[in-house]
Amino acid sequence: MPRTRRRAVLAGLALCLAATTVACSSDTDKNSASGPVEIEYWAWSPAQPVVDKFNATHTDIKVKFVKQADLPTTATGLRNAAAAGSKIPCLMQNFGDVPALLSEGLLSDVTDYMKPAESKFKPASLVGAQVQGKYYGIPTGTGPTFMMINRAIYDKYGVPVPKTWDDVIAAGKALKPHGVQVMNLAGEDPSTLVNLITQAGGTWYSVQNDSWKVDFLSPESVAAANILQQLADNGLVANQTYQDRPALIAYFDEGKMVSLPTSTWQLTNYELHFKKTIGHWEPIDLPQFAGATKFATPAHGNALLVPKGCQHPKEASEVGIWMNTSKDGIDATYDKATGSYAWPGAMPDPSPWIDAAVPQKLFGSHRPQAKAVINKASASGVDNWLVGPNYTGVFKELQDQWAQAVTKKITFRQLLENMQKFTVDDLQAKGISVTN
Repeated sequence: MPRTRRRAVLAGLALCLAATTVACSSDTDKNSASGPVEIEYWAWSPAQPVVDKFNATHTDIKVKFVKQADLPTTATGLRNAAAAGSKIPCLMQNFGDVPALLSEGLLSDVTDYMKPAESKFKPASLVGAQVQGKYYGIPTGTGPTFMMINRAIYDKYGVPVPKTWDDVIAAGKALKPHGVQVMNLAGEDPSTLVNLITQAGGTWYSVQNDSWKVDFLSPESVAAANILQQLADNGLVANQTYQDRPALIAYFDEGKMVSLPTSTWQLTNYELHFKKTIGHWEPIDLPQFAGATKFATPAHGNALLVPKGCQHPKEASEVGIWMNTSKDGIDATYDKATGSYAWPGAMPDPSPWIDAAVPQKLFGSHRPQAKAVINKASASGVDNWLVGPNYTGVFKELQDQWAQAVTKKITFRQLLENMQKFTVDDLQAKGISVTN
């Protein structure tokens, strides 16, 4: 593609910033002339009760739930359907970040249907469904991020409850002589780094004019790396893998690791499997960066997807908005086995569902304070995180770099420097305009 033509594409199609292989959506709504419009919904989570509730309360749209085996199967199924140009669903559970999926040409522009409904959503939840101000899905938000600490161990050794990340480092130094690690940094999971940068208000990708800008060495990234470097250098963290979940839970239950950044979706699992430390844990506010002027928690959300090729994007959007912002939609997610609901991450006020999200025994005498901690975390969520069109490959490289950093083979600063070069080189190799 000639450079002048490519620049026109970059400017006109927002963040569909790849070269000739990228197709942005421009679907037109095709409504049925008679009878209700049928929307096919693909998901691997147990969504049938939600679909049944929608169908029972709506006459002009009917949803057909097509259960998927898992996330990879769903992703492959949509890509195959898109390639064939047939049997494309109109609504899907999310399997990736919106900008990356848009760069593949997989998503419909649903801005016209989402804009009138924006007030129904928590503002922070909107970002994850957008690409440069346009919507390519229905915001789902994310769970609130807070910390739970083994208060019994903190009290046993007289260690103050941490309020900042510097306090976490200090707590780690105080606990280390007793054979206790302050946190766990799994070697395959760089989410702690991403979450710290998001909490600080940073991002690695941004858009400058008609090009991507890549900045892994932003002040927010460097501040996050410095915290992690101190934790690693001083031997204050464990490196237990998430790949063997039962072994990980058993390790947490030993009292040898005492601080867990967490969210509501993880609590029931801890309640069911902690034996020795049940009732010893306390929910606390997520530690903040020293000197932060505003309390913040990372809240990079996502979206219910409306695939490109959907014949009824207007109706699909209506269904998605109902699922994520209506009381009926959230109530229909109730799980009898756990007594909880799917977290209403897009709702401005999730308080009606908080109590059900808190297990009865996990926090013992500290359970009454959980609602305030969770509500504060939810209200303080920030999402500055922007994902670029090559993030799938970048994340795989990040995992490799992270594994080396947590085992002290490289520094976290070197991780950032290596990722800067890798990401820029990869974008340029793909013919995508980039500046750094």
